[in-house]
Amino acid sequence: MNIDNTQSQMRKGVLEFCILAIIRQGEAYPSDIIEKMKAAGLHVLEGTLYPLLTRLKNAGLLKYRWVESPSGPPRKYFSMTPEGEAFYHMLEETWKEMVTAVNQLTQTD
Repeated sequence: MNIDNTQSQMRKGVLEFCILAIIRQGEAYPSDIIEKMKAAGLHVLEGTLYPLLTRLKNAGLLKYRWVESPSGPPRKYFSMTPEGEAFYHMLEETWKEMVTAVNQLTQTD
């Protein structure tokens, strides 16, 4: 069995939750999201992030605004909608339940 594939699948499972957690802290530019993820040890590529942000925006969980850049094209900054905030809280509750269950199953006496 390939451990890399299993690890990748585990990371993908929490990617949306982590991205929403970052945006929940305040308006975020995609490269800032990538940097925060990288600093936390979760690497995400632009090719993965942009479609996910678009999907979350299309679902009404995120909104964005354009900001002019002094050194290039305008930048798209993402923030959470009220629906996104509610969705985040549901994911957070699910995450806590999963952590508790996994910890219970993996603890050794």
